[in-house]
This record gives sequence, C-alpha cells and structure tokens, in this order.
Amino acid sequence: MKYTHRAVIAAVLAAGLFAAPAAAQQKLKIGFISTFSGPGGIIGQDMKNSVELALDHLNRKVGGLETEIIYGDDQQKPDVGKQVSDEMVKKHHVNFVAGIIWSNVMLAVAPSVTGAGTLMIGTNAGPHQMSGELCNERYFTTSWQNDQTPEAMGKYMSDQGLNDVYLMAPNYAAGKDMLTGFKRTFKGRIAGEVYTTVNQPDYQAEIAQLRAKNPKAVMVFYPGGMGINFLKQYSQAGLRGQFPLYSVFTVDELTLPALKHTALGQYETRIWSPDLKNPANEKFVGDYKKKYGKLPSFYGAQSYDGIMLIDSAVRAVKGNLADQKGMIAAMRKANFHSVRGKFAFGHNHTPIQNFYLLKAVAGPTPGGDPVMEIQKTVFANYKDSYEQKCKMKW
Repeated sequence: MKYTHRAVIAAVLAAGLFAAPAAAQQKLKIGFISTFSGPGGIIGQDMKNSVELALDHLNRKVGGLETEIIYGDDQQKPDVGKQVSDEMVKKHHVNFVAGIIWSNVMLAVAPSVTGAGTLMIGTNAGPHQMSGELCNERYFTTSWQNDQTPEAMGKYMSDQGLNDVYLMAPNYAAGKDMLTGFKRTFKGRIAGEVYTTVNQPDYQAEIAQLRAKNPKAVMVFYPGGMGINFLKQYSQAGLRGQFPLYSVFTVDELTLPALKHTALGQYETRIWSPDLKNPANEKFVGDYKKKYGKLPSFYGAQSYDGIMLIDSAVRAVKGNLADQKGMIAAMRKANFHSVRGKFAFGHNHTPIQNFYLLKAVAGPTPGGDPVMEIQKTVFANYKDSYEQKCKMKW
C-alpha cells in the first residue's frame, strides 16, 4: 500500500512537471477578418499590414506565445463573414477573432463568435447594437461606436454657426448610425437626408438633387472608393466653392493618393491621425512608412491596437489561454501603449477617448499627396451614446 501510494504521488508530480512546459508552449491563434477583395480590398490590406507590423514589434509572439494569424476575406458580405468566422472558430479553434470593416458584417459575425465562447476584438466597425443591447463580455472594440465621430462633426459645425446642412451616406447600418450621430449634436436645420446604394459609382443624380436644395453646407459619410468617386464628382460639378463640404471617414490616408488636390481643405473628425504625438504612434507611423513606403490609415492604427490589446490580455494571464475571464479583466484595463494615447473602456467595452478635427493640407513634399493634420480637440474623454442600454456591469 505504501509503495502504491508513493507511485501515485510520483506519477502526479511527473505529470505536473511535463504539463508546465506544455502549457508554456501553447500556440495562440487569431482569426483576422477583413475585406481583401473588391473595392474594399485596399482597406483590408492596410489593416493586414498593420497587424503584421504589430507582430514585428512583438517579435512575432503575441503575449509571449507562438502566434498564428489566420486571415479571412468577408468580401463585404455579412453571410460570407459569418461563414469565415464559423470556420475559424470551429475548424481552426482560434482564441480570438478580430478585424471587420463593415457594420452589417460585424452584426452577423460578433454575436456568432461570442455565442460560441470565443473572444471578439473589433478593429473598425462600430454598430450601435454592439455598444448597446448586444454588448457582450467577450466583445471589445479598439475603434469607436459609429455615432461618435459624426457627433464630433455635428458639434463642430454647430459651433461654426452652420445651418441648412444636407446629409448623405450609403444605405447600410453604419450609414444610418453616422447620420443619426450627426443629428444628435447638430443644432441647426437639416436641409435634406439622402441614402445611396452601397458601392454606388455615380452620384450625378444625387448631386443634381443636392444643388436644387441649395443648402448652406453638406456633410457626408462615404468610406473607401465611394468617397473617391463622390468627392471627384462633387468637385467636377463645381460645388465645392458653392456648398462647403464636410465629411467623416471619407478623406483619409488611403483615399488621399487618389483624391490629391481635390481633398485640400477638407475637414474630418477622427480619433487618430498620423501626426498624433505620443511614442507608440510615432513608432507605428515611422516603422509603417519604412516597411510599406506610405502612411498608415486609421483602419490600420485601430488594427495595430487590436493586436496590442490581445497581447496585454495574454501576458496578464501568463499565456494561460484557458483563463478567458482573466483575459477579459485585463482587457478592461486597456493597459497597453495605444497609438491614440491613453484611453479607457466604458462598461460596454467601447473606448472613452478624444475626438479631433482634422484638415487635409499640402504635404511636406512639393507636388506630393496632401496629408491630414489635427486642428483641435472637439471632444475629450468622450463616451458613446449607447452605454446605458448595455446591461453588462463590471
């Protein structure tokens, strides 16, 4: 009996000795979903570039663990995005799913991922439902809630005394959130509100309708290729001098090379800019330029932060990927060096952060592309408008 008892103890100790190194050698798997084909492909590539740069900065080990990134193309379609995320969770057994550009895709992906017990880190799309009634302890975003950026623009335009503003956006979840947000803080009269088809290439009919309304100013949300087409056509119609144009998520580091002088003087509101002064951002922007030969965009900055947030969570639990509650608790602290500077998470896991007014100005190189520069802070430590609808408490 004594011999058997000792043998059992020895076996348990031996198992423990071998289990510790095995746990230390776990592989971290991250599924990163974006749009890598079609008109949105340029955005997805910038996000992927920034993820790869974050991995470089972490010596290719997120949280100190061997890391595998599995990239998936949602093709800008909610059903495809859900199919991709389901495969990542069920076949590849990823520990985190991250990314997503489009709000309608996020609404299909996030509840499915969190419902399967997997952590989800959004790095762009911010549909109001995910900050409100659909908030979840396994869902975080490193970007914003959709309404917030246009809320900052609405505040700025109100402060400028503008009135009779004409609004335009594509007809999908984010477009509706954007115009809702603008109207929440804009105190003047809305001259008109138009929703166009997603990825619509021609806006001549809408521009004619706009001209007939004779507004005092125009505010639009047209990301990616939609923004390039709209701004060029708006300028060609001779409206820039007639109806001052303001925008959100339309003029950025990805569209400026195509817009060039057409974008000069354009005002945008955002949480981030290449000229934001903090050590993490200066390293990110500088190393991105060295690696890829161009400036990163806010899509990339938020994706870089997403990887750094995951890194902080995995380090906090010393690589124990089974400790999901520990990783959630760590992420709630936002204890990492963000490219936007210090920020905090609200109880709905949406950042409380600054929003800036940016302007497209001539770049440092004569004849080169314009650049975005911060003009002022519109909101400091700004919360989203849906936190009170989130029942999660911590």
